[in-house]
Amino acid sequence: MMRYVILVFLGACSFGVLSTFVKLAYQSGFTVNQVVGSQTLLGMLTLWIIFIVVKIRKKGGAVSPASFKEILMLMAVGTTTGLTGVFYYAALQYVPASLAIILLFQFSWMGLLIESLLNRRWPGKEKLVALLILLAGTVLASGILEQGLGSFTLAGVALGLVAALMYTLFILFSGRTAPHIHPAKRSAIMLTGSFILISIIFPPTFLVDGSLWNGLIKFAVVLALLGAVIPPFLFALGVPHIGGSLATILSAAELPTAVLASSLVLREEVSVAKWIGVLIILAGIALPEWIASLRRKRQLKLQ
Repeated sequence: MMRYVILVFLGACSFGVLSTFVKLAYQSGFTVNQVVGSQTLLGMLTLWIIFIVVKIRKKGGAVSPASFKEILMLMAVGTTTGLTGVFYYAALQYVPASLAIILLFQFSWMGLLIESLLNRRWPGKEKLVALLILLAGTVLASGILEQGLGSFTLAGVALGLVAALMYTLFILFSGRTAPHIHPAKRSAIMLTGSFILISIIFPPTFLVDGSLWNGLIKFAVVLALLGAVIPPFLFALGVPHIGGSLATILSAAELPTAVLASSLVLREEVSVAKWIGVLIILAGIALPEWIASLRRKRQLKLQ
């Protein structure tokens, strides 16, 4: 059990350090279109190679075929993760990495709101309490009380919140779209859709302008592995054994990892109040799952 907990935790930490490497890429002179495009291309190629290896090892078995409609649906879902990267990495041009990840984490309440609207059912009391905790933690962690509104770039905040919305849509639809298809194949198809969209928004000029072999490649490889390859692989290994509730709580490790990495590597100032805000956000994410776990245990005792 502990082995699978560690795998999911490491997967979340892998996501968490992405923003730091993106900032380093910007400091090296690369642009958002170069960073997003190269990462997505290398991630897509890596996932297709992994799928081909899986298919060869399975000799075609245990790899369910995908219909043309399912491929289109998965590619459409993939565009949401592509847009998440576009808006998130764009936000990092205007706000610190520690604030960008906090803005991205607003997917926690956005998902709750959208799911409530789709189900036409108001969330329960514990989820509403968790939402209030999340909002309180966000206010503290953002530093708005210490620095005031004037210190924030509106464009950066807006881009970060749009990235959170795109990530929310990805979470809502990725698990419901063609779940019978092998995870490696699903991931490869989704990232293909993501790459097509990003190539339309940002033509892949990095393939011909020489930037790929002048320093961009090292960032592309790291970002592709940490963002597109390692986390899904670790989650696929660990989540089935520990359950979605614990996985959700462990996934929140992405937030403190990002804040810590930005503090240590980028030397961004993270005050005590901001750290308290981060802890409050983590508590807000964990609260509903913890209450649900307690209820399940009580029901088992009554049976």
